[in-house]
Amino acid sequence: MKTDIVFYDAQCPLCQAVKKVVMKLDWNRELRWFPVQSVSETTRTKAARYVDMYDEIYVLSKEGQVSIGFQAIRKILSRLPALAWLTPLLSFSLLEIVGTAAYRFISSHRHQWFGRLSLDKALPR
Repeated sequence: MKTDIVFYDAQCPLCQAVKKVVMKLDWNRELRWFPVQSVSETTRTKAARYVDMYDEIYVLSKEGQVSIGFQAIRKILSRLPALAWLTPLLSFSLLEIVGTAAYRFISSHRHQWFGRLSLDKALPR
């Protein structure tokens, strides 16, 4: 695998907006985005041991490691040349605790704040 795979909720407008911005900053094409709505049932079952794919973003790195939630955000930032310098700062204990709590809060409220796209709109054929 030559790139990290980012699994995201394509029905989430916030997630779509973040993806769009990150793709513009991914100058080296280190990230491949994959909507959880397109993941096979077999893969979804395997992934369930890590996280409910609809609840948190997660990254399968090219090294084969899985990062979830705030750690996934940190992994994504580490792949972006313009923002990679933030990665060590986000590893400090206090920032990790605050970042994880903030990520979970936003993630758990994103649909009530930003709505939810229909599957047809999220994944146009």
